[in-house]
Amino acid sequence: MFVVSIKIKPINNIKVYLDADNGLSIEKSAKVNRKLYAAIEESELYPNGDFSLEVSSPGVDEPLQSLRQYKKNTGRKVQVTLQDGTEKTGIMQEVHEDHIVVDVKAAKKKENVVLAIPFTDIKQTIVQIIF
Repeated sequence: MFVVSIKIKPINNIKVYLDADNGLSIEKSAKVNRKLYAAIEESELYPNGDFSLEVSSPGVDEPLQSLRQYKKNTGRKVQVTLQDGTEKTGIMQEVHEDHIVVDVKAAKKKENVVLAIPFTDIKQTIVQIIF
């Protein structure tokens, strides 16, 4: 497992988003929640116990945020929004330290185009769910 993000709202609501290379089960999330809750209580960060804690995986519509998430989703269909606002949708074939490789269906050609997209050009990448 690895931490994707942590958000703390002014109302003492703590949200921890986790992911795992082989998927994150509800049981694993619940176990982390119990241990983290106990650690927060023990630390007395919130002396009156005035906090709430949520531990979950990011939603399916949440953008990928780390290299590890990109690698985990190699082989899946993704929608990449570039910094200039254009979108590329295709199969993410490879993930490197500085770029991803996406097999995109060409608009006017019958064959696909393989694009190397630097992370610096990516605004967000969202995995597309195929039903």
